[in-house]
Amino acid sequence: MAFLGYFLRRLSLVIPTLVGVTIITFTLTYVLPGNPAVVKAGPLVSPEVVKELERAMGLDQPAWVQYWRYISGVVHGDLGQSSSTGRPVLEDFKQRLPATLELTLASLLIALVLGIPLGVQSAVHRDTAIDHVGRIVGVAGVAMPTFWTGLLALYAFFYLLGVAPPPLGRLGAGIAPPQAISGLYVVDSLLTGNWTALGSALHQLMLPAFTLGLSVMAPIARMVRSTMLEILESDYIKAAWAAGIPRRRVIYGDALANALIPLVTILGIVFGFLMAGNAVVESVFAWPGIGNYAITSLMTKDSGPIQSFVLFVALLYVIVNFVIDIVYGLIDPRIRLE
Repeated sequence: MAFLGYFLRRLSLVIPTLVGVTIITFTLTYVLPGNPAVVKAGPLVSPEVVKELERAMGLDQPAWVQYWRYISGVVHGDLGQSSSTGRPVLEDFKQRLPATLELTLASLLIALVLGIPLGVQSAVHRDTAIDHVGRIVGVAGVAMPTFWTGLLALYAFFYLLGVAPPPLGRLGAGIAPPQAISGLYVVDSLLTGNWTALGSALHQLMLPAFTLGLSVMAPIARMVRSTMLEILESDYIKAAWAAGIPRRRVIYGDALANALIPLVTILGIVFGFLMAGNAVVESVFAWPGIGNYAITSLMTKDSGPIQSFVLFVALLYVIVNFVIDIVYGLIDPRIRLE
């Protein structure tokens, strides 16, 4: 019963949050300078044509009427039509979402693979050179904007060293995509045995994933370091040292296993940040994902994709954090009893 009450309390926060997000998203898009009718019709049309198009698009209606129409469309799966592509926004999202998801998962994997060992070593070798290097890397990862990191990476690895491919999408020139199963080129190449596409997909994915992963590696490393320091000072770890248990088992078995539990709470935030923050990285590397699509739409005042992107990221944040809260409540009974 305690877990059911905890589940219902968390669930009750989801709907008001989403309603608030839709209001904020619609308001910000509504007050943006520019006219979507002019974007759709072109700058050379007459004012009469623009007025007619505004009536057809419902832009002459009061704001609350436009908002209600927007909400009704979202509920029925209608996200509007993109003025830039001339296609329904939902179709554009379905086409571009696998690229964003692949980049996000690769970046999260890099952040975990690099951030967890860095945090462990910084805690074990506290106040040594290793700890200081970990702090520098952590501060640099947080302080440097992703667009700057991406440009530096392109300059160093593509222009100077020539080991990275040109930023031209998910596959190299002349490489056919693998048979579509999941939409993730790396996964689909493995499933179909298309090793040529696999090598090209990994090569293209390497630099943008590292750029995006570096930005979230820092908070993961800092979280693991602070938690490990606290655990290493606990009584049961001191008892393990006194009992003569091997150092590796104490650090990587007992201490690290408990240090990873708080990390679960920030994985939802990290994943949501990657899905939203990859818009800049996608633009730098010409990655054909929904982030690049949203930035292009923002530059052209294409309101449908802008609203849909913000709503999608917010929905993703809410769902992922809801799942993380539930999982954490299962892991630690104290949470659901609060």
